[in-house]
Amino acid sequence: MIKILFYDFEVFQEDWLVVILDSETKSKTVIINDTDKFIDFYHQHKNDIWVGFNTRHYDQYIAKAIIGGFKPQQMNDWIIDLDRMGWQFSKQLYKIQFLNFDINTIRGQSLKQLEGFMGDDVEESKIDFTIKRKLTDDEIDEVVKYCTHDVEETINVFVERIEEFEATMGLIKEFKLPIKDVGKTKAQLSAKILNAKQPRIKRDDEMDYGFPDTMQVDKYTDVVEFYETATSYEQSYETTVAGVKHIFAWGGLHGAKENYHAKGTIINVDVGSYYPTIMVNYGYVSRNISNPKKFAEILKTRLEYKAKKDPRQGPYKIVLNSTYGATKDKYNGLFDPRQANNVCVCGMMLLLDLIEKLEPYVELIQSNTDGLYVRLLDNSYFDKVDDICYEWEQRTGMGLEFKYFDEVIQKDVNNYIMIDHESGYVKTKGSYVKGLNNLDYDLPIINKAIVKYFTDGIPVKQTIEDCDDLHQFQKVVKLSYKYDGAALGYDTSTGQHKLVKKIPGKVQRVFASTDQDDLQLFKLKKGSLEKIGFVPKHGFIDNGNVKNKKVPSTLDREWYIKLAQSRVKDFEGDK
Repeated sequence: MIKILFYDFEVFQEDWLVVILDSETKSKTVIINDTDKFIDFYHQHKNDIWVGFNTRHYDQYIAKAIIGGFKPQQMNDWIIDLDRMGWQFSKQLYKIQFLNFDINTIRGQSLKQLEGFMGDDVEESKIDFTIKRKLTDDEIDEVVKYCTHDVEETINVFVERIEEFEATMGLIKEFKLPIKDVGKTKAQLSAKILNAKQPRIKRDDEMDYGFPDTMQVDKYTDVVEFYETATSYEQSYETTVAGVKHIFAWGGLHGAKENYHAKGTIINVDVGSYYPTIMVNYGYVSRNISNPKKFAEILKTRLEYKAKKDPRQGPYKIVLNSTYGATKDKYNGLFDPRQANNVCVCGMMLLLDLIEKLEPYVELIQSNTDGLYVRLLDNSYFDKVDDICYEWEQRTGMGLEFKYFDEVIQKDVNNYIMIDHESGYVKTKGSYVKGLNNLDYDLPIINKAIVKYFTDGIPVKQTIEDCDDLHQFQKVVKLSYKYDGAALGYDTSTGQHKLVKKIPGKVQRVFASTDQDDLQLFKLKKGSLEKIGFVPKHGFIDNGNVKNKKVPSTLDREWYIKLAQSRVKDFEGDK
């Protein structure tokens, strides 16, 4: 039976170590500077799955280097100092089986940042990774302590993202792939399932896209003309469609009424499996797929499973949804930018076609890549709108799905609240109001206060004053590699930033403070301070565990109230 092991490597100039936690036995293995011991452990667990955070690019290659007879420091320097990919290090590593699964699924996120979101301890090791000597026993103990902490946190992230692992295993099982493919991304797996390989001769027809022969755009022909003459991705087209400003570019159409609030019969008209269906119906699948019919079969199977609410639809949906993005990835076997443009332009033209037909009977609230939100101008138009949608479906070969709401509060295309008062269902989107989770938990009290204000009429001041959970008030700040670190300081009377002290760590959890002696958190770069968005002028740092921690008397609730009220005003606009 395959086990799941969680692991993390730490490599210094003269030392290295790895901490491994066994998910089944709950046992911990620590290996320090002992190549033979690690190789023995590896051979005992060669067929188990090793899970880590950012291990796809780093840790798995440290492991392979040790197994392959190289020093881990050689691989570390290759990846970190020379900025090279681990797989480029030696062909010898290709022969080493190492079943690695990376739970880091979002580029740019760090494990410490996720620890911060979850309310856990985000303190970092005080041991400098650039030390040019062997570590002392105390320093080794310190590194083991924090490495163990990171592996434990990796387990927490894995639990929160268990569906990612299950999805990958589902693909492997459903399409009978070898277990060694567990380390591939969903896009890579999709390319393999579809047997897609890039041609030896590079194509030069990226902008040679066409238009669907089923589209009937009669009013907004200027949009069609733009795509007929466009020659570069730098070009985009702004125009007004159905009374709403739109931007047409190369990732889809986007348009929305700003600071909009209305009640009535509001319909979310969504195109089901839009891009995959376009690929099949109009022959726009990647030309690198050896048998295009296989993609059509996957779409057919997925829709059949979906209709039966069969969970086996999951792996098929992943392949369908991954394929379009992979056609834009020059490192993927599905890479075919002309077909990507065909799909995108087709999708926009057909939606423009639908808007044009619906316009006399609805108020367009917003349009996006694969759907619309509209409000009936009169409820007597319901059957007419239904007929128009049916005709569009029959003509284009697409399928529409409908959801109904009776109130909308919309800031812009990226931030809105849709309410169905009868069922109590509330749909939110956007950084201001989205529903947060344990791995995306930044200023949660603000989102909660705004949604309660618009859905229940509760003043934001009341929501914020009633909350006594410190975790709800956190602002998690992550600094990129471009910065030297974080610092505390203040603004001078001349508008300059004054540095008071540097603080260690790339991730900080900050809270607004009423104590005027508390300083502001800044980013530090080459001795200069740079401001951080939505950080209070006076704040206190708490990088320890804040779960179930009560709000201290020094928390500046007024700062949060003002921020929430300003975001409410952003929704409402000038009244």
